[in-house]
Amino acid sequence: METLKIAAIPGDGIGPEVIAEGIKVLEKAAQLDGRVQFEFTYFPWGCEYYLEHGRMMDQDGIDQLKKFDAIYLGAVGYPGVPDHISLWDLLLRIRKSFDQYVNIRPIQLLNGAPCPLKNGSKQKIDMLFIRENSEGEYSGAGDWLFKGKPEEVVLQTGVFSRKGTERIIRYAFETAKESGKTVTSISKANALNYSMVFWDEVFEEVSKEYPEIQTYSYLVDAAAMHMITDPERFEVVVTSNLFGDILTDLGAALAGGMGLAAGANINPEREYPSMFEPVHGSAPDIAGKGIANPLAAVWSASQMFDFFGYNDLGEKLLQAIEKLLEENEVLTPDLGGNASTSEVGDRVTEILCELI
Repeated sequence: METLKIAAIPGDGIGPEVIAEGIKVLEKAAQLDGRVQFEFTYFPWGCEYYLEHGRMMDQDGIDQLKKFDAIYLGAVGYPGVPDHISLWDLLLRIRKSFDQYVNIRPIQLLNGAPCPLKNGSKQKIDMLFIRENSEGEYSGAGDWLFKGKPEEVVLQTGVFSRKGTERIIRYAFETAKESGKTVTSISKANALNYSMVFWDEVFEEVSKEYPEIQTYSYLVDAAAMHMITDPERFEVVVTSNLFGDILTDLGAALAGGMGLAAGANINPEREYPSMFEPVHGSAPDIAGKGIANPLAAVWSASQMFDFFGYNDLGEKLLQAIEKLLEENEVLTPDLGGNASTSEVGDRVTEILCELI
């Protein structure tokens, strides 16, 4: 039996509530299957830790995390701590330190999930966003000049290296090759005449190595429109850090809301641990009420199984989520129900007992 060591960072707001249910589901699936087991180590890092210690994580936090196979993160952010501090000093610090350059966001409408589109269906909304996760617009490069003076100027510089651009585009093509799907690149080369022209050129170069894969390329504004009017055209999508961040939240709205939005931050070479997280944020307005939707945390647990090669278990978790949605009986308020966070987690584990 394989033992996977997981660093659990429940984080802020509803993070501890949803991560508890995700861990419950992970352990039940592993117990039923018998091929793998988990060892969880908990870290109290986040905004409350920051308010007490003046930093979001231990000074040697990255060194502590290196020994784990993966990281399971709940949520980051809380009133009283500026968002740029909570983001850069924990989430982005982990992503960059561990070269988690692939962000994977499934935009998949499961049966039973609410969809704002009149004709939305599981067949039409089934995209996989591959987002560059280490540089681009979130490189942190720039300057703030003449602060507080009339001539004040801020510079925010996007950084697009050939290494970074080529490896994320190639990852998207390899993913599409395995699944027999198309690849769509999203950029904005008509306005961003350096970074996005470069992106488009690299995409064209890499695509020539995969002549069997059909490709498409859209400007980001047109892509946003097409995601609403014709989502079926998107299968595997590759885009930059900023555009991927924005469009995947649009995708979350199409696929049932943020309570079903999961994300994986991957270091494909496995030199460092990868990180799995629900991407809905800390939702401080409902924290502690026991009504947070844990399904995004469960979905990110499914991604963890996929990453470690237990794709069948990852699929079982998705099937369990879908059956729960189809039953329409044990759902949290955001999905129109009145169940608690723990009741949803309990029902998912019950369904797993039927599936595994």
